[in-house]
Amino acid sequence: MTETASASTERSSAEPVIAFLGSGSMNGAILRGVLASGVPARRVRATTRSQESRDRLSQETGVQVLSSEADAEANRRAVEGADIVMLGVKPYAILELCDDIRPALDLSTVVVSVAAGVNMVAMAGHLPEGQPIVRSMPNTPSSVGHGALSLTAGDHVTEDQATAVEEVLSAVGVVVQVPEEQISAVTGVSGSGPAYVFLLAEMMQKAGERLGLDAQTARTLAKQTVSGAGRLLEDPDADPEALRRAVTSPNGTTERAIETFLDNGIEDLVARAVQASAARGDEMEQEYAD
Repeated sequence: MTETASASTERSSAEPVIAFLGSGSMNGAILRGVLASGVPARRVRATTRSQESRDRLSQETGVQVLSSEADAEANRRAVEGADIVMLGVKPYAILELCDDIRPALDLSTVVVSVAAGVNMVAMAGHLPEGQPIVRSMPNTPSSVGHGALSLTAGDHVTEDQATAVEEVLSAVGVVVQVPEEQISAVTGVSGSGPAYVFLLAEMMQKAGERLGLDAQTARTLAKQTVSGAGRLLEDPDADPEALRRAVTSPNGTTERAIETFLDNGIEDLVARAVQASAARGDEMEQEYAD
């Protein structure tokens, strides 16, 4: 069997070869989730900026890791022969990374960006014509396997390729497919959403302290309450409104609290916050557009 035929066999097997370019918090979380799902380390590659990060990631995961600090062609080497390439750098560096790997890409390779604010039209201008492109908006709970991730497939992505990417992303959470014009809405709801929940827990702790609880007790109660409520929502059939109504007894303590939230405009406040996040996503797409 020739070397070319061997590479073709490797790529056509059931498990794709995946290259993670940049192994920070989000891409690193997806990488670890992929390995935890059973994909063998020999089918995963990664790049890091520093040699120190390369050594640490290699020892921790067992995957082949290349450092751009030690090898200027690290990213190009990582994508050669890969089925899926995950771009996990900051938004401002996405287009530069696309330029870097462009000569090494095959048109059968799917390029997946998990960065906000860089649309597929901008990416396509820095990749070979006809390159399959996917955008995904993950969130930080992906790092513990409970993420909410969107998937948007470009025009040149086949159904099989989209399924393969969805399987990769599913390793760290629930995946929903949306058209690209809705990615900013996803950003507002789930991309930025964990911070809203953390803010609520923070405010609950402070309110408890004002009522006389010591800081540690208030923090424990707030954290466990938010975490436990999240567990109740994990049921695929769970309806947030139904759960809220079920614990709100008529003329009880919870009803009084909920009325206070609603009377003081929480619905409008949350809507404006989500809209502000989504609008910033739209602004970033303009900033990074060619």
